[in-house]
Amino acid sequence: MKIFVFVKTKARQEKVEKVDETHYKVWVTEPPVDGKANKAVISVLSDFFSVSKINITLLSGATSKEKAFDLTL
Repeated sequence: MKIFVFVKTKARQEKVEKVDETHYKVWVTEPPVDGKANKAVISVLSDFFSVSKINITLLSGATSKEKAFDLTL
């Protein structure tokens, strides 16, 4: 399943908001430095979808706020 995520870094708390079937907003507390925010997004998404982190792949947007992920459910 391919999803599109808008990421807000350096937030006060981590959360996920579903916009529609394939679009989500994710808030993470990590700064966008050295891939820390990307790892945090994967962690938050794995909890939200109840899948292992290894089943989530960043497809595009490694240095952008708008990212695409592939989830293997």
